Amino acid sequence: MIDLHLHLDGSLPPALLIKLAEKEGVVLPGRTEEELIPFLTAPRDCRNLNEYLEKFSLPVSCMQSAATLTEAARGLAHELAVQGLIYAEIRFAPQLHQQKGLTTKQVIEAVLWGLWQAEREVPLLKTNLILCCMRGTDNEKANEETVRLAAEFLKGENSNASGTSNTYHAKVCAVDLAGAEALFPTKDFSDLFALARELDVPFTIHAGEAAGAESIEAALSFGARRLGHGVRVIESPKLLDEIIERQIPLELCMTSNRQTKALPESTVYPLLYLLRKGALVTVNTDNMTVSGTTVAHEFAALRAMGMTAQEEKQLLVNGIKVAFLPEAEKEKLREAIHAV
Repeated sequence: MIDLHLHLDGSLPPALLIKLAEKEGVVLPGRTEEELIPFLTAPRDCRNLNEYLEKFSLPVSCMQSAATLTEAARGLAHELAVQGLIYAEIRFAPQLHQQKGLTTKQVIEAVLWGLWQAEREVPLLKTNLILCCMRGTDNEKANEETVRLAAEFLKGENSNASGTSNTYHAKVCAVDLAGAEALFPTKDFSDLFALARELDVPFTIHAGEAAGAESIEAALSFGARRLGHGVRVIESPKLLDEIIERQIPLELCMTSNRQTKALPESTVYPLLYLLRKGALVTVNTDNMTVSGTTVAHEFAALRAMGMTAQEEKQLLVNGIKVAFLPEAEKEKLREAIHAV
């Protein structure tokens, strides 16, 4: 299994969060995993994306040091390996983890170090890192720094956490734009992605989740390689035709999209419809803990909706095809899937 849209802060198992909180000196609103669930998982009656995003503040507060960032990344990777994943692109926003004085570079280094450790311990899982820029006010400087550092890491221009090697720096594979899409329109970030293009940094953009066709159109005009969510493309037949013709990958997250009311509650989730129309769709979790889901759960739900074995295979192939990986690495993943 593969997950291309997976947020670090929204996917930490409660048991791991308890350990991180102890290290950070954060007092949690519950002592047990069960008591923590309501503070980490979106409610059944979640109203919208903005309410959904409220569940991130607690895990973010528990990742404000190099040690906790490393442990969080390592622990999440181990959890993914237990679930049977062979590849994941984990994303997070470095600027949210600087409350105790870490630099952006130190934050990125700490997460990369955790992923590198995990790969040595569970070699069947490969991970890469997407750096999120953030929507909102006063983020321009931090977002620009994130893009510039992504370019450096992609080129292997930084030393690793121990200062001895850059062996894992290729793990930064792209940048993203996340946050409250409806409040801060995608079109307002043209300068940021012009910089990404100038520095040859690949990018995906959260678009077509809390906003509609205009957000997707802006992301495409910037040169986004993929669309984070993009589910609201179904609102525009003309735009859908373009997405299909250009084979723009959609990082669909069914459970999350239902929780954030990306589509009306009465709407049948359109992943299989889009797949059958010829769209390049993938299956992802978004936030395993906030959404209370796993990749296996997402596929099980799709089977219940009528997904065939051939369609399931196609979705796995799609995930490999659109991953931010060199072709040689994609071929290794194809071999791994065939070996299962």
